[in-house]
Amino acid sequence: MSETEKKLSFEKALEELEEVVAKIEDGSLSLNDCLKEYEKGIKLATFCAAELKNAREKIEKLQKKNDGTIEALETEISAGRGEE
Repeated sequence: MSETEKKLSFEKALEELEEVVAKIEDGSLSLNDCLKEYEKGIKLATFCAAELKNAREKIEKLQKKNDGTIEALETEISAGRGEE
């Protein structure tokens, strides 16, 4: 993980990712600049996905029962999956 990623919060990364998408969708970037933004977007998306995975794992650890099983609780994240 780079020094920048260590200081980057999930919220900030998501905000930057949204900005990257807007720049690319605008259509005014040169091909080279578009590719640079795309690469930046991939890195941000990967970072966000990893942060979400870590958060989910922490939640699952907190939800473990005494017998080691995980109690499945419906959350906004899992309830909204696949609806877009």
